Amino acid sequence: MESGKLYFFTSTILNWQHLLSDDDCKQMIVDCWKHFIERGKLRIYSFVIMPNHYHLVWSVHDSKPETIQRDIHKWTAKQLISWMQLNNPHRLEYFQVDDADRTIQIWERNPLAIELYSESVIWQKIEYIHNNPCVERWLLAKYPEEYRYSSARFYLMNQDQWGFLTHIDDA
Repeated sequence: MESGKLYFFTSTILNWQHLLSDDDCKQMIVDCWKHFIERGKLRIYSFVIMPNHYHLVWSVHDSKPETIQRDIHKWTAKQLISWMQLNNPHRLEYFQVDDADRTIQIWERNPLAIELYSESVIWQKIEYIHNNPCVERWLLAKYPEEYRYSSARFYLMNQDQWGFLTHIDDA
């Protein structure tokens, strides 16, 4: 990734585990994003947090964008591990790994980052993000704006319930 450029970004929980089904876990990710937005390190134009992954259209404003992505995953991993220790300790076994640098891993390595190069592709990704909870595989909402952990209401109803979104027209 390059600083300031627009990307479609996807990150997945290890082995596609549905760790993010709980709203408390989704909120940890949102809170982390807010922290970096308030520090001027990133802008989020569109997002959805699904049970086992999230999608963003974002731009990172740092000399090393991978550092911000790493820090987000590091912080949220710690938060999610603590949450599991308190609320669901048996789930930790699904995240055990035998790596040199860790015994528990929350996020899959090598998230997907695709640079967005045209207005039509940007809007295609935003629509994909907003419709993700409504597709047959998930059926988390009938309409995109009904799914809470998404930016759909921002675009469809002009409601920024998160207080940190930037409209794509302002990119």
